[in-house]
Amino acid sequence: MAQSQIINRVIISGGGTGGHIYPAIAIANEIKNRNPKVEILFVGAEGKMEMTKVPEAGYPIEGLWISGIQRRLTLDNLAFPLKLISSLWKARKIIKSFKPDLAIGVGGYASGPLLKMASRMGIPTLIQEQNAFAGLTNKWLADQVDKVCVATPGMDKFFPKEKIVITGNPVRSDIIGANSKRLEGLTHFGLDSDKPVLLVLGGSLGARTINDTMLQDVEKYLAAGVQVLWQIGKFYYKEVSSTLEAKGLQDVHPHEFIKAMDLAYSVADVVISRAGALSVSELCLVGKPTVFVPSPNVAEDHQTKNALQLVEADAALMVKDVEAKSKLAEVTLDLFQNEALRSKLSNAILQQARPHAAAEIVNEAEQLV
Repeated sequence: MAQSQIINRVIISGGGTGGHIYPAIAIANEIKNRNPKVEILFVGAEGKMEMTKVPEAGYPIEGLWISGIQRRLTLDNLAFPLKLISSLWKARKIIKSFKPDLAIGVGGYASGPLLKMASRMGIPTLIQEQNAFAGLTNKWLADQVDKVCVATPGMDKFFPKEKIVITGNPVRSDIIGANSKRLEGLTHFGLDSDKPVLLVLGGSLGARTINDTMLQDVEKYLAAGVQVLWQIGKFYYKEVSSTLEAKGLQDVHPHEFIKAMDLAYSVADVVISRAGALSVSELCLVGKPTVFVPSPNVAEDHQTKNALQLVEADAALMVKDVEAKSKLAEVTLDLFQNEALRSKLSNAILQQARPHAAAEIVNEAEQLV
């Protein structure tokens, strides 16, 4: 194996969703922990959430004029060739100016032009794929990059086998010690320590199916003595919270967005969640009995594939989006009443955890420098 060395200058590219951005920031933090003097530059897509989330984490970012290809004929699709050429040109300019030792891509529109150009210019390149079904950008880059870090086995159907390393997905460091914070979490969210807690997660923007189903079934949970801690999401918060307020229900704790996810996980006895890669990785680390409701509105139905990795290992339960209104409450309440199944799921999902994913990815990156 090649001698590894400290990384002094690195470009990290990608974004579009929290599932790309937060792993990228975790990788950046690990590099910085090893070398506080490192210079890290992010490259994202103009107008996407990384352009605000990355500076909030303390890192500079440059934007490329790039977007994805829509499945229907749109003006954006017609402009795509122009955007790609523009982004490749700007990526080349950024690389020439910054002179990185390494370029890392985490998926999302911007990582395509940046990693493609870095590879052409002889810069060592590494990509990280979070999902069980590879994203379009990472598949496009597969033959050109030097190393591919993946979260799950069986990814050689998307990437050259000799380039693949299974590392898991990097998550925020505070998630790793979440279960020791239960008392703090109960106080933070104003919860009753004598009642079990259902944590409901639909992603930062929210999930229409999960929210509608919870509104339909919330009184069933309350009748069973279960408290509900509910991240409703940006798109649906006003509508759902006003409906809950009109009902005047106790023991329902709605939030637009939960920043203290470590504390939310700490209090949860059962979790209902979408199956984005980041959520799956975090739930493995905290070992919570989980009912996944994968979003059907994602490329190649990759959330179902993420969830099935755990369902097939007897480490989680799954309810299809189209069946949520008829089945979700029954499956979840049965889980609350079945301590043996909760314990089995919890132990099994912990076996899938990769708590040192960021460190393993940076080890691979250092080998390339």
